[in-house]
Amino acid sequence: MNGEQTKVTVTTSGSKWTLVLVILTFAMVFLLAFTKMGTTTARAAVEELQQLLKLQGKPEPASANVLSEHELEQLDKMDSQAQAELLLERSINHYKGANEEIAKRVARWRGDIELNDKLNGLFMTALNSDDLRVRAAALEVDIAARDLQKTSAQIDELEPAARNGEQGPRANALWNIALLGNRGVEQNRAGEILLSSIHDPNENIRYWAVEGLATLGSDGAVGPLLEVFHDDPSAMIRERAACGLAQSGMLSEKQRRTAVPKLIEFAADESLDAQTHSWVFQALRDITGQSLPHTAEAWRNWYNSNDGQWNPVTHDQQ
Repeated sequence: MNGEQTKVTVTTSGSKWTLVLVILTFAMVFLLAFTKMGTTTARAAVEELQQLLKLQGKPEPASANVLSEHELEQLDKMDSQAQAELLLERSINHYKGANEEIAKRVARWRGDIELNDKLNGLFMTALNSDDLRVRAAALEVDIAARDLQKTSAQIDELEPAARNGEQGPRANALWNIALLGNRGVEQNRAGEILLSSIHDPNENIRYWAVEGLATLGSDGAVGPLLEVFHDDPSAMIRERAACGLAQSGMLSEKQRRTAVPKLIEFAADESLDAQTHSWVFQALRDITGQSLPHTAEAWRNWYNSNDGQWNPVTHDQQ
């Protein structure tokens, strides 16, 4: 091989011109058909073709998003694992009645389901939904899979490990307490336990304390998350705090809004490194839905011109 391209030509007698004639014939037939269809019909056909190629636009329902009678009849015949998998998938797709069925059945699932590959995949998808109700359904499923009781006694049992346990058990206890706190079990106490670990020398413990605060979703979590985002020595922990403020976890849109003034201050803070500054602007965009230049001045001017008020950009309504 000398590296030069080899030109290939077809030399079969008459085949080249025969192919050209076939193509021209099809083109003429197609044009004649369009002419007979009329301008309006032809335009409609083109528009329909264009629509088929688009992924943008308003959602197009495939069917009524309600649990079918057949599914409801079959649920009681399924084992707990299959029920959880079906209903969490339906919750993710906003089927009416799915969350109600989860609420009715989840207590019976406790200790009888596991986060296998399928259910864990659904759990992670639900946990990243833009609907907090779907995220709440995911937490309920996780609580059942972890065989946790939604009681103060369960917090009592978890607290020693969450404060002083070895790394693995401690991280699990922090997450379990966050789950229970979000679902209404001693939320203030859960917050205090999580806060006790956000300055721990062990990076992995700080990671789960931060994840736990974001999952707890209380008003009191916003300030500590901002502090960690600004001050933690670990880039990984700072990023997780930023994500907890901006999109992940169980904070509502209204709660996330309260972080915006401080984030604008961070944008002007020259003590922060370039990567952290980048996360600041990402968080501002995620919370507000605004795409502005990466300068503190641009964000400050926008915020002041709106008096700190703007239209919601998620399912969480004002």
